[in-house]
Amino acid sequence: MEIQVSGSTQEDAPLVLLFHGRGSDAKSIITLSEYLPKNATYVAINGPIFENGGFAWFANRGIGRPIAESIATNMQDFNKWLDVYAAKRKRIFLVGFSGGGAFAGGLMLTNHQRYSGAAILYATLPWDANIPAEIGQLKNFPIFIAQGENDNVIPRELLDRTWKYVTEDSGARVSSHKGPEGHGLTDDSLQGLKNWLESEIAAN
Repeated sequence: MEIQVSGSTQEDAPLVLLFHGRGSDAKSIITLSEYLPKNATYVAINGPIFENGGFAWFANRGIGRPIAESIATNMQDFNKWLDVYAAKRKRIFLVGFSGGGAFAGGLMLTNHQRYSGAAILYATLPWDANIPAEIGQLKNFPIFIAQGENDNVIPRELLDRTWKYVTEDSGARVSSHKGPEGHGLTDDSLQGLKNWLESEIAAN
């Protein structure tokens, strides 16, 4: 397994897990750490499925629509890895882009108590994959969500469903960005992510 690490080398520093999009890799997503708080440790690994010259976190039945068995198995394997790798870490944040955001969302929805917060970037939650998303399920859990109004990669109905659940139904404590961009981080959304992380790290 390829692991990319950046940021603080302190053993008690918050751990921020970065999840790349479909067809990308750990080397690409770890560069995001250059723009984020310096007092955290950033870790990225490749998704388990080789695809289109990069990697993916789950097999799907269409863009943004995970096959339930695939995402369940891969989340279980990831959790086993994390149990060993981050055994001594008390604060763990999830940050996922696109397909990596759906995977991070699955981890959040199945066991949000394990994490200190999650950022869902230009992504849908893993709907219709046997992962519970009940009203009030994420009460007071810190989430940063970013979407582009002109995102033509993730189906709009999935983005809208995700936005409504996170900001209205989940019960989470939400910071958000929605701009005119398409499927990708902008200076504004990156600044929003940085500000959110800084605030949550300081609060924990």
